[in-house]
Amino acid sequence: MLLACACIALAGCTRGSRDLEAWVAEVKARPAPPLDPLPVMKQFETFEYNAQGMRDPFSAPVPDRNAGNGLRPDPERRKEALEAYPLDSLNMVGTIGSGAGVVGLVMAPDKVTYRVRPGNYLGQSDGRITAVYEDRIEMVELVPDGAGGWLERQAKIALEDN
Repeated sequence: MLLACACIALAGCTRGSRDLEAWVAEVKARPAPPLDPLPVMKQFETFEYNAQGMRDPFSAPVPDRNAGNGLRPDPERRKEALEAYPLDSLNMVGTIGSGAGVVGLVMAPDKVTYRVRPGNYLGQSDGRITAVYEDRIEMVELVPDGAGGWLERQAKIALEDN
């Protein structure tokens, strides 16, 4: 019985492949579809670059040291401990005192708390503290303006609500 089932199964698999061969021959006989035409090349205007008397476009502009408002960091000033850290990594954690004698408490990333007053410096942009309030520390930073000069930028550190 097993042999009879195997013979029947094999007899069903021996169907002719003439229809498949006819279809392949028909597909091969069809003409190929036409190719798309090549794109038309655009003509570009020519430009002659005369560099005589002009600045090299690939070099940085030479800063004019006489221009600007005279602001610049003092290279002779001794750096303070909190100038080693970026301003966004410093946290105001409180104040001590009241009125004109308010002292700000700033925690550095190394978890050391420092006392700061107006006139102290913090941050990596020569940030000079201008005022200490119970909820914030205001300062003025010196940042390069990109043309060889320096600009003053207002910044502050606020007391975090924890």
